[in-house]
Amino acid sequence: MGFSVTFWGVRGTVPCPLPSHMGFGGNTSCVEVQAGGQRIVIDAGTGIRMLGKRLLKEGATEAVLLMSHTHLDHICGFPFFAPAYSKGFHLRIVSGHLNGNPGIEATMARQMERPLFPVPMRTMGSNIVFDEIAAGDRFALGEGVEVRTAPLNHPDGATGYRIEHLGKSFAYVTDTEHVPGHPDRNVLDLIDGADLVLYDCTYTDEEWRNRIGWGHSTWTEGVRLAQAAGVKRLVLFHHDPDHDDAAMAAIEAAAQAVFPDCFAAREGMTVTLA
Repeated sequence: MGFSVTFWGVRGTVPCPLPSHMGFGGNTSCVEVQAGGQRIVIDAGTGIRMLGKRLLKEGATEAVLLMSHTHLDHICGFPFFAPAYSKGFHLRIVSGHLNGNPGIEATMARQMERPLFPVPMRTMGSNIVFDEIAAGDRFALGEGVEVRTAPLNHPDGATGYRIEHLGKSFAYVTDTEHVPGHPDRNVLDLIDGADLVLYDCTYTDEEWRNRIGWGHSTWTEGVRLAQAAGVKRLVLFHHDPDHDDAAMAAIEAAAQAVFPDCFAAREGMTVTLA
């Protein structure tokens, strides 16, 4: 049934539903991977709301949600994910950064408790299973879909994912900060030879110098890692909300001048791998 990646939310930090940002999109992180018969969702930013509507329309009955981490911009769409309220829908939520203290279930539930939200997670009618792993683990999802993970350099921790199917590979590496002159070995190993790599390109080099320790990276570091690891295509992701369409187009052009096989993620875009 093929292997494809669709971008439902491409921003970081906070949604920005502004006319000046609609060319690339204003929703926060959410990516859908279809691999064989597997429906894999990565992160539950505000982009997951429209994905949920699509899943119900298509009659989907199950999905796996891989969480990079649980900062608000990556989970705030979950209370509005319609399939989670649908009886008979099966949702497996996987997290690799919390180490059970607190666990992923308690963390996802917390944002839906009063006084933060009026509808608690326990009222969701679907069958939700929470799965704690350790960043660095590998696991299979069935139908020849294999998942590798790696720890990322981010405040409170984060997990990168590599999904392999039909001899192709897609790596999701966002919310990670680089150390100048010291390529991240965890990232390099995860993206080695991958067909498509999504990387945290929140800042320009100039912006990053004033935000060291915030847990994000740059398109220039993404290009360096992609070149070193023999990546075939690079996706610039986790766009800063202060970067409007003109700024994003300029960043994309600058990156393509150095590494032609790259592009900035846009909401609604689908990339077919196999």
